[in-house]
Amino acid sequence: MAGRNDTVVTEFFLTAFPEHPEWGLPLFLVFLSFYLLTLLGNTGMVILIRVDGRLHTPMYFFLGHLSFVDICYSSVTVPQMLAMLLERGAVLSYTRCAAQFFLFTFFASIDCYLLAIMAYDRYVAVCRPLLYVTVMTEKARWGLLAAAYAAGFSSAFVRTVTAFTLSFCGTNEIDFIFCDLPPLLKLTCGDSYTQEVVIIVFAIFVMPLCVLVILVSYVFIIVAIMRIRSAGGRAKTFSTCASHLTAVSLFFGTLIFMYLRDNSGQSSEEDRAVSVLYTVVTPMLNPFIYSLRNKEVKEAVVKALSRSKSRGRP
Repeated sequence: MAGRNDTVVTEFFLTAFPEHPEWGLPLFLVFLSFYLLTLLGNTGMVILIRVDGRLHTPMYFFLGHLSFVDICYSSVTVPQMLAMLLERGAVLSYTRCAAQFFLFTFFASIDCYLLAIMAYDRYVAVCRPLLYVTVMTEKARWGLLAAAYAAGFSSAFVRTVTAFTLSFCGTNEIDFIFCDLPPLLKLTCGDSYTQEVVIIVFAIFVMPLCVLVILVSYVFIIVAIMRIRSAGGRAKTFSTCASHLTAVSLFFGTLIFMYLRDNSGQSSEEDRAVSVLYTVVTPMLNPFIYSLRNKEVKEAVVKALSRSKSRGRP
């Protein structure tokens, strides 16, 4: 599939773990099970939040949309990766690669913004409890959600247009599981400094900005928790934030490791392993993190299961 150094690339050939072709079927079965769990867990979370009146609060409003975005986010890359594992590679047209890059960036950006909004929601709930109802109104929730989608679209659009105005030449083989920025930059030829600066600037408005909002929110939350005199009160208050903090650490930890580091000298195998974490594992774990560490969700699950059992009885 590789061309000469002066050959203009019009399509891309993606490979998945070419060093270990014997891993194809086992990895296919593992990732298929992870993907099915992602669909089941996040769809169940969306339905649960919608049908249980106790979960009709701002925090679960954002959690429901986070679950929906996780379904979309995972579906952009995982089905193609499963096909690649069976066929030992996949050919993507230039347009299809650009579309995948846009959709992945779009949903990943929304994920970042939603996690930041949820941190702000926890800040208001813990530090400004008397103002919580007046601040997090239904209008404010929909406004924050619309802003997350608009900012995600803008970032994805600019980064996609900028990335795919680069000149790709030479080999068209991408040693990665989907069309992502780091492997695409390795195929560029000519002067790409301006485009890379634009991509980096817009990336700063997504990941670092969201991390800053989350860190500042949790600094205030921790200060407020430390002022609570009883140990039981501190534990109860922190438990409302524990599941969100776990999801944030898992999601941003892998993204920061992948994108905010020096890629020189890094192996493609290491990059693929990290990408599997944030495209396959994290969306699968999120509903379980929120259900296992959240009392209201656990009670809603038990209620839903008991209701379904009672309906099944003659």
